[in-house]
Amino acid sequence: MNAVPGLDRLDVWQLVALAAALGWASGLRLYAVVFFTGLAGWLGWVQLPTGLQLLQHPLVLGASGLMLAVEFFADKIPGLDSLWDAVHTFIRIPAGMALAAGVFGGDSAVWTTIAALAGGTLAATSHAAKATTRAAVNTSPEPFSNVALSLAGDAAVPTMLWLSLNHPVAFFVALAIALVAMWRGSLPTVVLAIAIPEIPRVTRLVRSLVLTIREEPYVEAAISLGSSTPKIMFSHILPNTIAPLVVQGTFICASAILIESILSFLGVGLPPEIPTWGSIMAEGRIQFVEFPHNVFIPGIFLTITVLAVNILGDGLRDTLDPKMAKRL
Repeated sequence: MNAVPGLDRLDVWQLVALAAALGWASGLRLYAVVFFTGLAGWLGWVQLPTGLQLLQHPLVLGASGLMLAVEFFADKIPGLDSLWDAVHTFIRIPAGMALAAGVFGGDSAVWTTIAALAGGTLAATSHAAKATTRAAVNTSPEPFSNVALSLAGDAAVPTMLWLSLNHPVAFFVALAIALVAMWRGSLPTVVLAIAIPEIPRVTRLVRSLVLTIREEPYVEAAISLGSSTPKIMFSHILPNTIAPLVVQGTFICASAILIESILSFLGVGLPPEIPTWGSIMAEGRIQFVEFPHNVFIPGIFLTITVLAVNILGDGLRDTLDPKMAKRL
């Protein structure tokens, strides 16, 4: 079968997203991760990295499919699901490390080691959150909440795997929100949730700038004069990337303000003792009918702030970009 267009060869950010998805999802549904990943490779939907091609072997698919069926039903039975989680504490985390490391195979020992550590950490985080949440839910006499959480986990795994391959940025956003929800709201987790999705975007911007600048005549002249590579980088390339990055930073700042407000409004942002516009609006909606200004006033100031930062970015772009300055 033919591979899905765009997935016949994975780029770096798809590989990074896939490694993170395999690690995180292994802490929830290890056998589903192995089965769906192998099935995608066996059907030709995606060209799996060399280190993961073993998953598409028919015997591995059969074994993981059987364990997936067992886990699907065991996870719906109160009490048995907690026992299943306890046993798999010693299986999911090492497996998450191995799967994440397999994304980069033996191509780079550094990347493989980093992927293994990150995959194991994500697997441990998701497994701990799942086990503790389900243990708490099992204290309820009704079984419906337990089944609902189990079905949510069943849906989350293939969704996150699909996002990691097709929309890496969207995956990092979803992963960041999931980690904030799992770790509970705190300043470091919120900062990570906002910063992680911006890494691919900024990296691509820097790469495109460097590829453009290195073709400029002054860079070619410096090369012809025998200038060293570090001198060219720090004297010619780096200074010309600062202005676009400053402009991009203003847009990231506006986006960060808005995302933090959304997270706080949903209750997965900063702790309640730290006031934010999002948390103020969340508290105000309880008495929205009697006191609508408790929602409208922080919302208006939030809008003005985001708009002002965006206008600042436009102004900096017009000022720092020589081409735009000539037009003005």
